Amino acid sequence: MARKKKEEIIPVTENILDMTAPEVLRSNFMPYAMSVIVSRALPEIDGLKPSHRKILYTMYEMGLLSGGRTKSANVAARTMLLNPHGDQANYETAVRMTQHNETFLTPVIDGKGNFGKHYSRDTAYAASRYTEMKLMPVAAEFFRSIKKDTVDFVDNYDSTRKEPVLLPVTFPNILANPTEGIAVGMASSIPSFNLAELCDATIMRIRHPNKDIAEVMPAPDFTTGSQLLLDQGEMAEIYRTGRGSVVLRSKYTVDTKARIIEVSEIPFSTTAEAIIEGIISLIKSKKVDEITDVRNEIGLHGFRIAIDYKRGVDPDKLMLKLFRMTKLQDSFSCNMTVLINGRPKTIGVAEILDEWIAWRRTCVVRELRFDHAKKSKELHLLEGLAKVLLDIDKAIRIIRGTENDADVVPNLMKGFEITEEQAEFVAEIKLRNLNKDYILNKTKNIEQLRDEIADIENKLGSEKEIDKLIVAQLKEVQKKYGIPRRTEIVTEYESAVTFVEEKPDYPVKVYVTKEGYVKKLALTSLKADPEIKFKEGDEVISVFESMNSKELIVFSDRQAVYKVNLSDLKDSKPSDIADYIYNLCEFEEGEGILHVCTSDAGKYVLIGFANGKVAKFPLSAYETKQNRKKLLNAYGGVADPLKVYVIDEEEDFAMKGTSGKLLVFSSEKIPLKTTKSTQGVQVLRLTKGAAAASFGRVKEFHIKQKEDYRTPNIPAAGKLRKMTQISLFD
Repeated sequence: MARKKKEEIIPVTENILDMTAPEVLRSNFMPYAMSVIVSRALPEIDGLKPSHRKILYTMYEMGLLSGGRTKSANVAARTMLLNPHGDQANYETAVRMTQHNETFLTPVIDGKGNFGKHYSRDTAYAASRYTEMKLMPVAAEFFRSIKKDTVDFVDNYDSTRKEPVLLPVTFPNILANPTEGIAVGMASSIPSFNLAELCDATIMRIRHPNKDIAEVMPAPDFTTGSQLLLDQGEMAEIYRTGRGSVVLRSKYTVDTKARIIEVSEIPFSTTAEAIIEGIISLIKSKKVDEITDVRNEIGLHGFRIAIDYKRGVDPDKLMLKLFRMTKLQDSFSCNMTVLINGRPKTIGVAEILDEWIAWRRTCVVRELRFDHAKKSKELHLLEGLAKVLLDIDKAIRIIRGTENDADVVPNLMKGFEITEEQAEFVAEIKLRNLNKDYILNKTKNIEQLRDEIADIENKLGSEKEIDKLIVAQLKEVQKKYGIPRRTEIVTEYESAVTFVEEKPDYPVKVYVTKEGYVKKLALTSLKADPEIKFKEGDEVISVFESMNSKELIVFSDRQAVYKVNLSDLKDSKPSDIADYIYNLCEFEEGEGILHVCTSDAGKYVLIGFANGKVAKFPLSAYETKQNRKKLLNAYGGVADPLKVYVIDEEEDFAMKGTSGKLLVFSSEKIPLKTTKSTQGVQVLRLTKGAAAASFGRVKEFHIKQKEDYRTPNIPAAGKLRKMTQISLFD
């Protein structure tokens, strides 16, 4: 068989644009970014993202506001006519709007079947072919008067149908349900508020804009309940700027007989699996030893996490410990970014309500204008019909006497002095209805129409009347759909951050090695001169006798101090593997250990720097009330540190420069500073280009008289002498 001839590849040289990378990014990335911001990720003033709005409007057009449910697959597929991102994406969005998923505080879709749970990562929703859905009754408030030109309509993506730009929702849905979205360069995270409180706050904002809405709506409300630890200052900042965070804490009950803690409500921002995994991790790392078992007992009867604790443990203190170390206490970060007239704005709760009220006023005005135009047209036609009533026989004669069909309307206009629209209306009346009784019945509402039109005109001319309509609708929504608050607001509580647990206290011995390993042994487990095993080739450089309640203090070479509770270190045996300090402290890349000691290793810290200065301050300066694990700017940082010492009594130290100059001095001569950030005092005066090369404790002297090397006053040391008599630094 003949080999196929290889086809010649002709390079394309026409229609090629020569563009730089910045030009390509500018022309392609910016439109994409704007599309994500405006048309996908951020909510608008009606509280809906485009995907939510398209699903709800599709269901409304399908007639699912009343009647029975339909298969969810049908809804997801029909939504493709407006949102072509895939039926699975449409279904996932619809799932979160159902009452069973418990994401929305005011759910708008009534689902039947398994729709998963917001608070459970592993509880997956069923496929769309197995579930059914329709709109909830509250969804009627999203579409009230939508056919009265209350909002604008635009073409869908292929211009085959129309869809609303916004939905004319009659309550501030933007704050009634939680919204999270990540755009390009910005994000939005809006908490949900109780609908009844939200309606009261909106009414207050309309009637008394200078009053504090926190009086009627003190804090957000979430579907998962829990407790909200209210910080008045933080909440005021959220209401003012739209930024901040609220702290949520799980609710629990204790069965003292069975020794079980039953967690029934958790923060909205976490899941049951994350909490359980966190507790298990603490148990495995032996940071929590009061728990014997933890179980996920979520079922048909609702949410439940069971924690079994040991005999003699205080369950409330255990929960405070778990609040501090797990997602049983979590925070919801607020970043209220909303699209206002197509532009993203980060605004506070009060300003969001102001924007919604202003937008809602435009909807009501458009509805009133629509009604006014419709009633005016109806009145105009009936007034023409009333003129015909004066002489029905004349109308019949005109119609019968007209030879051409096109002349009927002009002849009626001329005969009764009516407009073309009125004449067209009369001409369309059936012959059987051209009688006095029919015309009287049709024209008897003329006065009522005139009164209604006058009432509409009065409302259109007064913002106060428009606000009355908005308030009336808000009260109706509050009465029909308001529910009690789920999240309990707590103003007095024991802080899990400042809570210090009672740790078992006993004497320990701490070994620190050259390669950065630490081992803690209880003195009761130590035999006489035991052999302490470490990594091969490593050696012990420091040994401390301390108490289990103290802390291990680690100085890094980047002005940081790390603190580790000795109680968090395992009680080792001499042959056990030691803990690696770098893992305990989570050092940054390239950061090294400068010194390690315990919090009771001495009274003072002495640090020598490469610029010839020595700083002295109390070790107690590293004590913190918040039990912080890392302290930044923990010592002066003008020059590189040479070495750190923790001392109890005054000792002799020496500092040697790169030029060979050396000075021996007593730590007593270094003035004690109260702040750990002190730059110290100049001990070794350096010539230009020189630096201090070493700093250490003097162990051996080869000088007959101490006066030969001791400088009586460090700050005024005067001329330094080259000295080589010191033979050893430790």
